[in-house]
Amino acid sequence: MTIQQLGTTTDPVPLMGCPYKADPYPLYEELREAGPVHRVLFPSGVRAWLVTGYDAAHAALNDDRLGKNHDRGNDRWRARASIMPEPQHSQLQVHLLHQDPPKHTRMRRFVTDAFTPRRIESLRPRFQELADTLTDALPESGPADLVTGFAAHFSFQVLAEVIGLPPEPAARFDRDWGKVVQPVGPTDPGRPLYEARLHGLQSYIAEVVAHKRDHGEDDLLSHLVVARDRGELSQEELDSMIFQLLVAGQEPVTNQITTALIALFRNPEQLARLREAPALLPRAVEELLRYDSAFELTTWRFFDKDSDLHGTEVPAGDSVIVSLCAANRDPRRFPDPGTLDFDRSPNPHLAFGHGIHFCPGAALARAELQIALGTLLARLPGLHLAIRDEDLEWIPAVLGRGTNHLPVGYDRRL
Repeated sequence: MTIQQLGTTTDPVPLMGCPYKADPYPLYEELREAGPVHRVLFPSGVRAWLVTGYDAAHAALNDDRLGKNHDRGNDRWRARASIMPEPQHSQLQVHLLHQDPPKHTRMRRFVTDAFTPRRIESLRPRFQELADTLTDALPESGPADLVTGFAAHFSFQVLAEVIGLPPEPAARFDRDWGKVVQPVGPTDPGRPLYEARLHGLQSYIAEVVAHKRDHGEDDLLSHLVVARDRGELSQEELDSMIFQLLVAGQEPVTNQITTALIALFRNPEQLARLREAPALLPRAVEELLRYDSAFELTTWRFFDKDSDLHGTEVPAGDSVIVSLCAANRDPRRFPDPGTLDFDRSPNPHLAFGHGIHFCPGAALARAELQIALGTLLARLPGLHLAIRDEDLEWIPAVLGRGTNHLPVGYDRRL
């Protein structure tokens, strides 16, 4: 069924399935051409309004009528949203992504200093050490899995350095806990495993807080605990902010490293160019972020009353989602958007969002991508995908893009 046919019915456009996750861009192109706002269906059964196109996305991200707090969601959304069960939802989901001003403004100021471009730049030598150590541990020649062998460890080790997570607790972090952001409905067979992960992560956060309370230092985690003890943050806000740091602070970077590498494997001439001219890395990273972003869709937004959204009437409490990937491939903003072009300028992509919810870790993510890609290309000559492109297994996450494994080959390790 075409988009035009769907537009004549009440059926939403399904955003699910392996072909869609492997390559959502043909669907996004069709949606963009049909209009800026579409009714869509997610695997959980949630029916949402998807915003496509650069101008519409930019406007929605800056629309102060659209709030992020889950309390705005109506009963139709809540019945199928597969949000965390209580009491965990109230205890872990009051972080920045789900807050509106003035609460969002108050909470955000606690984290911004840790992620300033100046501080991140000062930590680059340490990040490079981490990247080199992980590369040293790869096999002398391929094959290797660059997710489990490099990207996942690198993103978490860097995050631990930036937020002040000590080595002993860091070593006990289970990456599997990050899957708690992938919705699992109450009747899903995977619900018991989901809840076990949730309890494990919540216990871990409590241990980190206790450790920092007893061994406080001049770092972000310690400052957050002090703010809680001073009454500047509630316990739920503290736990939720640490939850957001641990999950949103590393899994998307892991995924972005994989999507960037896959884009380079699909464009070998650009891979060769980047290897030969590493000074291109900052500009190349911006284009790789635009070309295939790990943040495919934003999290929920809601109107508090029935409202017009680019000519479409959206009921109060219905979820509104912005497609960052669709916006970043809009030919009205980016000429020849399906081409990976390291000379693209300007490049005002929306990979980190826009407006008050612009990702506070953007400078860190950029540095990580530059260092990771630069290190792997320089030290693994002949780097290439070791399986067929069509055999890549894309993660089934609703909002993000990436692969759990990235098998590669290379001539030797330098």
